[in-house]
Formats: sequence, C-alpha cells, structure tokens
Amino acid sequence: MTALVLIDIQKGLQEMEFYGTERNNPEAEENCIKLLAFFRAKQIPVFHVKHNSKNEDSPLFPGKMGNDFHPAVKPLENEPIFEKNVNSAFIGTELEARLKTQNITHLVIAGLTIEHCISTSVRMAANLGFNVTLSSDATAAFDKIGIDGKRYSSDIIFQTEMANLKDEFATIQCTSALLEELDN
Repeated sequence: MTALVLIDIQKGLQEMEFYGTERNNPEAEENCIKLLAFFRAKQIPVFHVKHNSKNEDSPLFPGKMGNDFHPAVKPLENEPIFEKNVNSAFIGTELEARLKTQNITHLVIAGLTIEHCISTSVRMAANLGFNVTLSSDATAAFDKIGIDGKRYSSDIIFQTEMANLKDEFATIQCTSALLEELDN
C-alpha cells in the first residue's frame, strides 16, 4: 500500500529574509498541492509532518505564524499530523508505527527542504525498509556556505542531494510523471 508523506510545508519556509539566502524551485509548494489533491481524490492515505524548531528566532518556532502549515496543504481532520523537532520525520514521532499498522510499504515523500528534513527522512525511510519515491519538483533547497567559505547555489545543493538519494535511497520522479504512474 502507498501513502503520501508531506514534510514541513510551513509558512516559515517562505520567509527568505530569515535564511539570508536564495531558494530554488519556487513551484515546490504548488507541486505538493497537486500531489495532495491527487492522493485525496483517490482516497490514498496522507500523513503530514510539522517541524517545531527549538530555536526561538526561527520562523518555525511553535507559536509563531511561520510554524503554521502552508494554507494550501493544511491537513484535513482525518489526516494525521506528526510533530518533530529534529530533521527526521521518524525520530520522536509515531510515524513509522502508524505506517506499519496500516500496512503501508511505499512512501511518496515531498516537502521542504531537500538538504535538511527531506534527505534525512528519505534516507531513514529507506533504512526502515520502506520503498520511497521522492517527488523532485515538490521540494527545494537553499544556498549554503561551504567549509571553504564559498557560497554554493541552491541549484547545486538541490542537484547534489538528488544525486545522493537517487537509486540508493529513493526513486526520483517529477510530480507529473509520478501522478501519471500512480493513476495507471
């Protein structure tokens, strides 16, 4: 059985001034919306994961507006929400147990950001034995400063993360191809 796991699609990840950097793939949330609409229409299980930062300055700190889900992917009453304060959607949550209880073996993962919670959660899901598909255009990355002090663009970070996850931890597909495959 398949399920959609949407990770950290929260208002605070649109607050670019906090991150002091550029983000690639401004369409990531739109593609998450498409995935969510498809899964809801087909009545395939959907799970939401929310990051509660421990950093009081973070827009994702509990109680701040940035901690709220992006309004277009707001969970429905019957869609479970798992709250975490680390990168993995599986650490400190009941997500793994809930998936296994429902005999879910295949996860479609989307959300923000690839270099943090998405990569960590995809790797852990694969290590836990789940078959994982990552929707490549339903995630995004931020620029990073390397150990050499050089700025690496969000596109370089994004492509590197995708290359690291491809085949070893997940099948990588764009949203349209993934939805077409799931519809058949």
